[in-house]
Amino acid sequence: MFRSRAKDEKAQAADKAPVNFSKQPRDPQAPKGRPTPKRSEAQSQRRSVANTSMTRKEAAKRQREERRSALERQRQALASGDERYLPARDKGPVRRFARDFVDSRFNIAEFFLPMAVVILVLSMVRVAALQNIALLLWLVVIVLIVLDSFVTAFRLKKQLNERFADENKRGAVAYALMRSLQMRRLRLPKPQVKRGERP
Repeated sequence: MFRSRAKDEKAQAADKAPVNFSKQPRDPQAPKGRPTPKRSEAQSQRRSVANTSMTRKEAAKRQREERRSALERQRQALASGDERYLPARDKGPVRRFARDFVDSRFNIAEFFLPMAVVILVLSMVRVAALQNIALLLWLVVIVLIVLDSFVTAFRLKKQLNERFADENKRGAVAYALMRSLQMRRLRLPKPQVKRGERP
C-alpha cells in the first residue's frame, strides 16, 4: 500500500529473472531470481540437515564396518580367485596369467624353505663332514634357484609379449618370481590351475 513504485518494479524483475545455479559470482546489484525464504523456513531447513548428518562416532563405526566387509570380500576373493574383489596388485589379466604360469609348473624356489630347514639342521650337527655337505647343499640350492628364476623370467616375459602386446606388463615378472618363492599351498590368491596344465 505504501510501497514505492521502484520497489514494485524491482520485485517484478526479481520474479521474472531466470534462476541461475552456476558457480560464477553474482553481481550484488543484480536480482537473485528467487524470493528470500522466511526465517522460520531457513531454520527448519538447517535443522533437517543437521538431524540427518551422522555424529563422528556413528561415521567412524560405519567406516569400520565398511572396511571390515571389504577385507572379508578380499579374503574370499583371494581364496576363490574372484577378480572383482582382489587387491590392486593381483588384479588384471596380466597378473592372472603370471600366477597361472607359475602355478602350472614345478619351481625349485618353492622348496627353498624345507631345504633351508634341512641344511640348517645338518649344519648344527657337530660333525665336520655333515657341515661340509650342508655348505655344499646350500650353494647348490642357491645356484639352482637363481637358474630356475632366470628360465622362468625369460619364458614368462616371452609369453606376456605374445599374449598381451598392448597391455601394461610392468612388474608382472617380479610378481611371478615372488610367487614362485612361496610354497604352492600357501600362495594367495589360491592356484587356479593344476601342475602341468597350460595357463
